[in-house]
Amino acid sequence: MMMMPPEEESPDGDRDGGLVLLHGPKSCSTRKGCDPFAQTQRSKLQHRRARINQQINKEMRMRAGAENLFRATSNHKVKETVALELSYVNSNLQLLKEELEELNSSMDVYQNDSESISVPMIPLGLKETKELDLLVPLKDFISEHYGEEGVLFEKEIKEFMELRQAMRTPSRNEAGLELLMEYYNQLYFLESRFFPPTKTLGVFFHWYDSLTGVPSHQRALAFEKGSVLFNLGALHTQIGARQDRASLPGLNQAIDAFQKAAGAFNYLKENFSNAPSLDMSADSLTMLVKLMVAQVQECVFEKMTLLRAQNDFLARLQLAQEAARVEEVYSLVHQTMSQPHVKDYVPFSWTTMVQVKSEHFKALSHYFAAIALCDCPAPSDAELLEQEKAFLQFHVTMPEGPSLRVLLQDPEERRKLGKAHLKRAIMKHEEAMRIHGLCKILRKMDILQEVLSFAHKRSLSKYSEIDHEEDFFETGEAPDIHPKTHQKPEIKSPNFSQVKVTDLFHRLGPLFVFSAKNKWYPARRVHLMRGENGFGFTLRGDSPVLIAGVIPGGCAAEAGLKEGDYIISVNGKDCRWSKHAEVVQLLKSTGKEGVDIGVITLQGSECPKAVDRKAAVMSSGSGMLKSNKENSRKSLMNSKSASTLLVWSKKSKRSKKSTYSGVPFTAVGDNEAMY
Repeated sequence: MMMMPPEEESPDGDRDGGLVLLHGPKSCSTRKGCDPFAQTQRSKLQHRRARINQQINKEMRMRAGAENLFRATSNHKVKETVALELSYVNSNLQLLKEELEELNSSMDVYQNDSESISVPMIPLGLKETKELDLLVPLKDFISEHYGEEGVLFEKEIKEFMELRQAMRTPSRNEAGLELLMEYYNQLYFLESRFFPPTKTLGVFFHWYDSLTGVPSHQRALAFEKGSVLFNLGALHTQIGARQDRASLPGLNQAIDAFQKAAGAFNYLKENFSNAPSLDMSADSLTMLVKLMVAQVQECVFEKMTLLRAQNDFLARLQLAQEAARVEEVYSLVHQTMSQPHVKDYVPFSWTTMVQVKSEHFKALSHYFAAIALCDCPAPSDAELLEQEKAFLQFHVTMPEGPSLRVLLQDPEERRKLGKAHLKRAIMKHEEAMRIHGLCKILRKMDILQEVLSFAHKRSLSKYSEIDHEEDFFETGEAPDIHPKTHQKPEIKSPNFSQVKVTDLFHRLGPLFVFSAKNKWYPARRVHLMRGENGFGFTLRGDSPVLIAGVIPGGCAAEAGLKEGDYIISVNGKDCRWSKHAEVVQLLKSTGKEGVDIGVITLQGSECPKAVDRKAAVMSSGSGMLKSNKENSRKSLMNSKSASTLLVWSKKSKRSKKSTYSGVPFTAVGDNEAMY
């Protein structure tokens, strides 16, 4: 699913379509991030992560310098000294990365403060970035490319930089998500205004890897976009982890948050490639998508436990199958985390947590199967057919012993099979606790230990309850339970249109003309006198109005106006955003002294056919460009590390309605007017 480019609108904020990315300065839309100095547990964690990132950056620079010296020198003693220094630096790096891994494993900081006991979820920390000063580069580009005084746009540049600064510390709620989305949408306008296809702006975007702290930098705006998208997904994980999952509203919010996190990571994987940092590599993003889907599935199981009647046979079978489905998806996540490109990158605590959950939910599936068989009464004749149908699809392979009908109606046979399921449940509980004990970080998580211990004791208690002293038979092997879910997780791609964004640089003019990819000749000022047949040209469209035709030998032709010129001013009044009717009124109001018209000509648009093609997308009744689906991909090599950059271009649709004035002649088309 590709991102739809923002629609372009006129300054009055009128819109036509679902997307509301405005060009007019109706209100300041910049939001503040959370206070970076607020002493919350989460902010302290993020500050420690930023400090470690800086130290890792310093050590890596020292290592690079030492490695260069080691390769360059031929002096044996110098080589020994440098080798010793490299050993020291590598040791420091290893310690810093271990410290960062411990921070990334601090799941309890992101959990909710409810007294209810829930298995902790795995959230992601935000990627850190350096401050970025765009004042000089953007002012220079405005002067060179747009021919405007760069100093006149300092306010807009500073507003954009303030938005970026706020984006670095988003609050952990809907406002924080909107802040990241707003900045991401602003990057669309920044790219269109200041990043031409053939050159770079000359600034580097610096970001740190979320899990290793290794710094990366690129000139490509794609790296900035991708990093913001990653943080959008990471913030969704934090919001999902903090929900009170003991309540139905909390569970629904957690499901929604993890589904959106999966959507953000999946969108990033599908639309950006060759990322310089490991956290944005295809393998890592695939792992993160699977992890988020597994956490959604876990929330669905918890939701089922709240909604289903606990004493109903079919409901307990459904819970057992839901738990089996959770075990299945966590097993897939563990397989992905064990792959060579991911294994050494993912924190050991994450891998262990996923494995613990896989075993834990396997145990729960057998536990719920056991209590369905042992605690629920034998079915009546009316219930038997429905229970037979459900039980036929319950096990992966049918259990050994009597026929299904006999098994369901005989309490003793039900007890035997239930005991076999409990035996497997206890074994899986003990395996989960064993794996949990292997990880020092997880051992510190009291709530996880409490959940595992409670589930284990519950299964042991039930086993003791149904175990009879006179049982001389050997407990059989219970078959695996067929995984099944009643709510399949949905990967929700980011909805970029939900946040209203104002183009901060709208004063430069309509984007379809005044953009980084277009070039035009220097603006010309033409003085026109009205002749007997008017000014001698035809106009079409608006924002800005296009000179679609010039009468040979007329006033306009003699003054130097040409087909394809855009009118940007009339008698000193800026007309870049003016409607067709407004420009016509300004022209009609001129007296005998004539009128001064400012025009520009796009390079490459001098050919009449090219003018016609441009004119065909314009209309006098609308000052907007409507967005169509993403229709182009371009690769830019903007730094030493290559990044495939997606450029979202726009197709425009404009009606062909126009007004008529003056004396018609054969060169005037159906959608033009002569003046």
